[in-house]
Amino acid sequence: MKKVLFCGQLFPATGEEVLRDQAVLIDGETIEAVMPRAQFGGEDYQVIDLSDKFVTPGLIDAHVHTNIDGELNFMEQMISETVGTCTIRSLCNARSDLMAGFTSLRDMGSYGFADIALRDGINAGKVVGPRMLCSGLCIGSTGGHADSWFNPYITGMHEYGYVIDGPDEARKAARLMFKYGADQLKIMATGGVGSPGEPGAPELSFEEMKAMLDIANSRGKLSSAHAHGAQGIKNAIRAGVATIEHGMLMDDECIDLMAAHGTYLVPTIIAGDRIVEYGTDAGIPASAVEKSARCLENHQRNLAKCREKGVKIGFGTDAGTFFNHHGEQTYELVLMVRYGFTPAQALLAATKVNAELMRWSDRVGTVEAGKFADFAAFDQNLLEHIEAVSDCSFVMKGGQVCKGQAPAE
Repeated sequence: MKKVLFCGQLFPATGEEVLRDQAVLIDGETIEAVMPRAQFGGEDYQVIDLSDKFVTPGLIDAHVHTNIDGELNFMEQMISETVGTCTIRSLCNARSDLMAGFTSLRDMGSYGFADIALRDGINAGKVVGPRMLCSGLCIGSTGGHADSWFNPYITGMHEYGYVIDGPDEARKAARLMFKYGADQLKIMATGGVGSPGEPGAPELSFEEMKAMLDIANSRGKLSSAHAHGAQGIKNAIRAGVATIEHGMLMDDECIDLMAAHGTYLVPTIIAGDRIVEYGTDAGIPASAVEKSARCLENHQRNLAKCREKGVKIGFGTDAGTFFNHHGEQTYELVLMVRYGFTPAQALLAATKVNAELMRWSDRVGTVEAGKFADFAAFDQNLLEHIEAVSDCSFVMKGGQVCKGQAPAE
């Protein structure tokens, strides 16, 4: 039977407006029509009454790691656990994200292709979870952010990536990721907070990145670069990457290049914020806490410049990294507002902009006829109380209620 959502306040994400007293008609998995409730006259619809809720499209997190859960021992997990155990953890984490209102995820690198196994299981209807766009293994250089730091006699084990050196190995790595089902490439352009060395130092060369990105772009695939430092960001943009992740040590030339090339930025404020907030007391090395604080220092000012220059800014959280737990990452929206975004801009980043970033704007991201019936609902108006985003009371994915009120018979 068809369903209808009665929405007291609807943020369709087609713009910044909020529509009141709307009826969203759902036929199977998709939205059939959106109209004022007073115009609805259907009798053969199951009613889901969200008249006291603030309803948004299903949220989209464009930077998660479903295989890790925010704990400090993730390295020991990857050493001691099988890929099967990792995949089960990925399923649990993805479900936590779904219950928080995230009906779509972009997994930015997983161990043992667990993300792809989970995506395929969800798509086949074998398990319940968000829609997923997957990277497979992150690709980095020897000694880089995707490599391990085990002693040299432990071989065949990397942190969570595929290690390459030189353009030929880079091309092979890209082809391998797509062979095993990746939707996009995730490359490590610079160092990171969680690995030794400077987070801003370039690691992959321009030639290595271009070799990989030529493969992705020739196949019409998406690509992303973990990149903190300015030179690595510039190299990745010039090599043809679609999105820059983090970007916390960018300079003005980076901003101009992103604007000129149409490159998206996914700022992941929460990833650094959680380490600075909890890291010292929890025993994270002081060097990592210091690097996080340094990365965040100029982030707010640079994000303001990005907005002024028209850089397209998405929403991503790095959920799964230290103290950044799945199902709790909506706090990134609060941080975005604290960093100068309006609540509407933050919500658009997590809906419409992310759908465009993931090249899924034909199916998700806004409440419009023909798109999947993916919704999240909250007890307060998020444009007035953005902190209420942490309490998602209703989730629908593809016309099926995953959390909250079931249809009235």
